[in-house]
Amino acid sequence: MEEKIGKILREKCLRISTTESCTGGLLSSKLTDISGSSEYIHLNLVTYSNEAKHKMLGVRTETLEKYGAVSEECSYEMASGLYKLTGADICVSTTGIAGPTGGSKEKPVGLMYSTIYTPNKSQTFKVLLPPQTPRKEMKEEFAKAVLEKVYTFLLFL
Repeated sequence: MEEKIGKILREKCLRISTTESCTGGLLSSKLTDISGSSEYIHLNLVTYSNEAKHKMLGVRTETLEKYGAVSEECSYEMASGLYKLTGADICVSTTGIAGPTGGSKEKPVGLMYSTIYTPNKSQTFKVLLPPQTPRKEMKEEFAKAVLEKVYTFLLFL
């Protein structure tokens, strides 16, 4: 999938940036596994804490207090804030709960939100994995789901 994404980004002369929380840099790692990815990868961040989300990406304190870091609203603000910071053509965020701790009834372990943002079009989506999924496997599945969505998004861009 990473190769397919890289090919489209090269063909369309687009740059991508990521900001990750629950995937902890795994998405960035997968994208940079492709030789020549420096042609299209602009800037990737791991913004794990709420403070980093706020200071680096401009996620509003009100958003974090009202909706939490694991929310559609935070995911969108992360991606749009990354765009403001980098000017990359496509900005992607991940925020979720990889467990095994940290979940709640409203936001269980295995919940992730991701936003793919461009100035003209954006898409926020939710992934929900079984809470008993081991943490490393969960991060892999989150990253895989995001890469598939990015690929589809690029096809229609």
